[in-house]
Amino acid sequence: MAENRTMSRMFPEGTGPSADPAGSHFERRIRSFQPRRSRVTTGQAEALRRMWADWGMEIDGQRVLDPDEMFGGLPVVLEIGFGMGEATARMAADDPDTGILAVDVHTPGQGNLLRLAEENGLTNIRVANGDAIILLREMLPAESLAGLRIYFPDPWPKKRHHKRRLIQREFLTLAAGRLKPGAVLHCATDWEPYAEQMLAELTAHPGFENTQRDGGYAARPAFRPLTRFEGQGLDKGHVVHDLLFRRAPEFRVTEHDEAEHHEAERHEAERHEAERQSPERPPVTGPA
Repeated sequence: MAENRTMSRMFPEGTGPSADPAGSHFERRIRSFQPRRSRVTTGQAEALRRMWADWGMEIDGQRVLDPDEMFGGLPVVLEIGFGMGEATARMAADDPDTGILAVDVHTPGQGNLLRLAEENGLTNIRVANGDAIILLREMLPAESLAGLRIYFPDPWPKKRHHKRRLIQREFLTLAAGRLKPGAVLHCATDWEPYAEQMLAELTAHPGFENTQRDGGYAARPAFRPLTRFEGQGLDKGHVVHDLLFRRAPEFRVTEHDEAEHHEAERHEAERHEAERQSPERPPVTGPA
């Protein structure tokens, strides 16, 4: 509640990202992300105020977007989670003929990406604030995306949190329905168990085909920049896995698939809420 008031004071309606753009319009569900609270610098706030009305958008689930209109006919790639935006800005600069719709809930990162876009004269970036699931499910037409990038999503390492991981069958079905046939889903992670889960889920899904002949991980493609965070991890001995899967041309999402996705989300959210409110739940005495 306090965060909502702070956001509304910083960015009056229409002048910057809001704390909860979809509000209560959609069912409660388990989210794969958690908003990070950190200070918005003066430069980031000013970039948001200057550019949000033209280059920012709220994921409110109340309208269907026209990606072609947003980017003047350029093919559009959706990026889910972009951190502080440095890699996104570099990819946009290296490929000005592709529009990047970048989604995140981290206000400093949103401001920083808009600042970088302005400083470097990048016109092929749009920043979306809110839940990427609502964007995919409610606001993007079928087969409208030329690609999907998900770099270093939260691995939710604790077993009881694995249900929050983004790359799961229901999400992949939703994503496959929004990707054009032949479009590439590109994931990257430095968390080995999550990489294994990603590979297993994508390999088993009928909507995707591995671009690697051996059925394994891919080498980091030249178009994905090595970020500072990734470099620090590599210096510590972390192994980064890239996965490049192509949307299968013959795959079709049916109404049954969409209904199944909604139902699975609803049941999981209800179970999670019941567990949260259960009086038999043992007290938390420290980090689990």
